[in-house]
Amino acid sequence: MKVAVLSGGVGGARFLRGLVGVVDPADVSIVGTVGDDTEVLGLHISPDLDSILYTLAGLADEERGWGRAGETWQALDTVARLGGEAWFKLGDCDIGLHLVRTQLLREGVPLSEATERLAHALGLEVALLPATDDPLRTFLETPAGTFPFQTWFVARGHKDEVDALHYAGAPETHAAPGVLDAIRGADVILIAPSNPYVSIGPILAVDEIRSALEQRTAPCVAVSPLVDGRAVKGPADRMLRRLAGGTSPEHVARCYEGLIDVLVVDESDAPAAPIPGLRNTVVTQTLMTDLSAARRLAAAAVHAAGTPA
Repeated sequence: MKVAVLSGGVGGARFLRGLVGVVDPADVSIVGTVGDDTEVLGLHISPDLDSILYTLAGLADEERGWGRAGETWQALDTVARLGGEAWFKLGDCDIGLHLVRTQLLREGVPLSEATERLAHALGLEVALLPATDDPLRTFLETPAGTFPFQTWFVARGHKDEVDALHYAGAPETHAAPGVLDAIRGADVILIAPSNPYVSIGPILAVDEIRSALEQRTAPCVAVSPLVDGRAVKGPADRMLRRLAGGTSPEHVARCYEGLIDVLVVDESDAPAAPIPGLRNTVVTQTLMTDLSAARRLAAAAVHAAGTPA
């Protein structure tokens, strides 16, 4: 059974860790967002791709919720002492990965191939694919001004309410090699429990990817990132409330109108009536408290497509 997954970073990565426990990893293709990629100290950073890499390789820092476990910070401490750019927390081991990626990109290797090399070096069996090799960046329009994603999210602590988003470069982007084949060849398409605007939105901003989902022949199942109408981590609930008008399952489903067949929601968010435009709404426990819970959620999502896991 071939599974294609659209995914953001931390929440998506935890879901993916569960998924590879119920589906053969070799049959899983992950389309990761690059909208929050940035450059820090001359290094190309792909935070969401890296969260997936570290989580599936067993290297993620579960306590902190991002970065690598057992990290040290000597390089960043030196940067700070020298008056350099230290607002974006780069650990010593993390910097090693960014050095390799940046060197490959400067040699002309596309991001998709660089990601494949890194995934192979870390022992991943899944296909990890950036949505595009082309420049694509998320910008948040707020009452305080317009900011690139990492400035808004990290430097400003995502305290600014968001009035609108735009994805710079989107009209010129093409899907990275392997992405469209993964979607068209999938038996099941999943959208991981990720922020619809800043995690999945940049992926769908690539016209070829959106068109492939609109023309899908396989069922597409999205997992809501909310529990009891609130985000487990991050600003997804605030963004939905302000941009979509609420945090109900129907509001989540509207973010993917015409693109999904089933929505998986937490028991605390069970809708009182069928959601227009969906074949079904599946109600289950979606809080991924541990690996077993992540596997149960992944199995429920696959099963919701009509294919047992």
